[in-house]
Amino acid sequence: MPTPPSANAPAVTDGGLFLGLISGTSADGIDAALVRFQPKVQVLFGRTYPLPAALREQVLALSQAEARISLDDVGRLDTRLGQAFAAVALQALRDAGVPAADVTAIGSHGQTLRHDPTGDAPFSQQFGDASVIAERTGITTVADFRRRDVAAGGHGAPLMPAFHAAVLRSSDEDRAVLNLGGIANLSLMPRDGAVRGFDTGPANGLMDAWCLEHRGQPYDREAAFAREGRVDEDLLAALLAEPWFALPPPKSTGRDQFQLQWLRARLGGQSPADVQATLCELSAATMADALRRELPACTRLIACGGGVHNPLLMQRLAARLPGVVVETTAAHGLDPDFIEAAGFAWLARETLAGRPGNLPAVTGARGPRILGAIHPA
Repeated sequence: MPTPPSANAPAVTDGGLFLGLISGTSADGIDAALVRFQPKVQVLFGRTYPLPAALREQVLALSQAEARISLDDVGRLDTRLGQAFAAVALQALRDAGVPAADVTAIGSHGQTLRHDPTGDAPFSQQFGDASVIAERTGITTVADFRRRDVAAGGHGAPLMPAFHAAVLRSSDEDRAVLNLGGIANLSLMPRDGAVRGFDTGPANGLMDAWCLEHRGQPYDREAAFAREGRVDEDLLAALLAEPWFALPPPKSTGRDQFQLQWLRARLGGQSPADVQATLCELSAATMADALRRELPACTRLIACGGGVHNPLLMQRLAARLPGVVVETTAAHGLDPDFIEAAGFAWLARETLAGRPGNLPAVTGARGPRILGAIHPA
């Protein structure tokens, strides 16, 4: 059974080692980051390990809105993902040359399969049984970070703004952090005032899915597919007409909303390459529009996540934000590929220390909450 933060938790020192694990919306692999937080945040090791092909196919299939699954399959998938996360944790520690006994805790986000925080029975469901992770690694594991915030009336997402503010906020300028995963989310960090954050819509998820379907590749390397096409302005307008984009924060979304079924309903005979180019422009447009609308004084946008490796996406984002410095977290000494995994290591530390991990101004929750459940070693 999960353990509350006050009972049987290991002693926490801010200088200990924590391992963060996450498989994002794109489900392209499990990111692992070994992190120390004192005297400053240091990602000592980071690597992405692929999900087993059959497991990834099942995750992607079940992420579609029309997917159905039996209760038996739910249980098996939760366990198999837990086994995969445990295997990655152990492999990451071997690759880093760090004994499991040196790690205070694992913070495991798991794999999101459904996210519906606004219905009459709101929920956010992450798979990857943390009991399996704790049992197989022998390391205290903190997981299930989103549901307490949802239960408190929040969206359970995004959860990274608190971490982004802890490591990247400045008293000299208005900044924002943009996480480019399958879904994009912004952390708004004005010099004065509350930190805010929200999802902006697709980042890589739609582009990856379209590329896989038409090129057999899991992502558009160097934006080669998109560069073969041109932006179809009519299609772009149809995609931007999605009412979700106009909703005010707090808001969050996922692959169950922005997936190929959503895209196909708006297509009109465009070539595959033109669709890919248009999807790239959609991501850049929705991110830039959201930043200009919600933090118009922003002068620095710091990007992280897999989307930083898409040169066309980064170029189009910068072009839509004149006067804003667009850079990655690498400029601040943090590997952009492992910021989110490091963030869940940070959330595990906060949970064990009995500190809230959410920001109500971001998620819409009724107040600060200690997030996650603790599964002791």
